[in-house]
Amino acid sequence: MQEEIQAVRVRAAFYRRERRSVRLAREFARSALAGWGVRRRADDVVLCVSELATNALLHGVPPGRGYRLWLALGAEDGLLRVEVHDSGDGEPRLPEPGGAADEESGRGLLLVSALADKWGVGERVPGKIVWCEWWGIGVESPGPPLPGGPHSQPPSSAMGK
Repeated sequence: MQEEIQAVRVRAAFYRRERRSVRLAREFARSALAGWGVRRRADDVVLCVSELATNALLHGVPPGRGYRLWLALGAEDGLLRVEVHDSGDGEPRLPEPGGAADEESGRGLLLVSALADKWGVGERVPGKIVWCEWWGIGVESPGPPLPGGPHSQPPSSAMGK
């Protein structure tokens, strides 16, 4: 059986547990998107990077550790995937209805859920991978990938952790 292999552009960076890392992650993402010629929904992507990096910093990165930001763009299907890898335990969840909307904080995943086409949490030892995707962001006709297609598993899982 022959599988189709698609070229994927990847950028990754590691950030220490420090406040300025969220700003650096946003700048890194904006630079990667610009380098790939991605303009459509770039502000949505950068905002989601900011929210996921902030969550990793506040809830997922133990003292003395850091987190990894991983971005990948499929050259043919235009699927953009953002992953934030951290070594903390726990699983991020959307807040209960009426909960976070009334709070000063806790709305980050609500924003990610609203702005990204899909998001989720994957396993990592130690820790987790929180990811989000945008379909067809780098091509003219957006559409979701077919079930069982080349992006049904986190792309970085094949690269090792």
